Amino acid sequence: MKTAIIGDVHGALGPLEALLAKLDLGAGDRLVFVGDLVDKGPGPAGVVKFVRQLSEAAPYEVVLVEGNHEDRHRRYYVNTQKRPKVARIMAREAPELPALDAELSEDDRAYLATAIPFLHLSAWGALVVHGGIPGTQRSFPETVEEASQWHGRRAKAFRKILRTRYVSAETGKFLALGANQPGDPFWADIYDGRFGHVIFGHQPWLDGPACFPHATGIDTAAVHGGQLTALVLPQAGAPFFESVPGIDYAPRKTADWPDHPGRVLKLVRPGPV
Repeated sequence: MKTAIIGDVHGALGPLEALLAKLDLGAGDRLVFVGDLVDKGPGPAGVVKFVRQLSEAAPYEVVLVEGNHEDRHRRYYVNTQKRPKVARIMAREAPELPALDAELSEDDRAYLATAIPFLHLSAWGALVVHGGIPGTQRSFPETVEEASQWHGRRAKAFRKILRTRYVSAETGKFLALGANQPGDPFWADIYDGRFGHVIFGHQPWLDGPACFPHATGIDTAAVHGGQLTALVLPQAGAPFFESVPGIDYAPRKTADWPDHPGRVLKLVRPGPV
């Protein structure tokens, strides 16, 4: 069985179809999306429907790890039902929320609700999350079911794995978007591998996959003129990347992006204990 993990698609259906054709997955394989199927690109609803249909009909397993954009749409939809005033405020601030919601079927929404916050890949000693690991994270759940039992502050803190980019240089704490100061590191620059090798999206990298000592970023700016990339973990042999050209559709905010760490993959299959 091989596992292919695809970076942020962001509504780029054409590149997704091209990448899947290149991956040539078969029965018994596994396809993992690292989150953010939606927003930014030209066809977010089409991507959701396509991935949902894959999950229903493909001969391989399809796993969706939740991204911050799926989380935002889920919260918007819940608010339209329970807190309409909050939903109207969200819609004013982000018009893409009602626009996508109008195009999604109940089946599409139900599929997005199956997204999980993380995926352990024990055979590789790896962990898939959308965003990253704050430096203050001292434990990590073994299963999604365990994480679902966390409530209150603990659950809120854990959900930061969907959004982590920069962390405080002094404390390692999560910093909200735009709150970082010069000298505050990108989380993967200081991550010590305590929860395994982390495979993540969220942060676009125009220069290809970002390879840190204990983490690999596979959001390769598919809607910013970069590529759509998959990290392939084969049944035997070394892991490798497959990429296809993306589209130049969404504005680049490169001034806010961290320096690229290089493209030499550090992920290796653990040896026998």
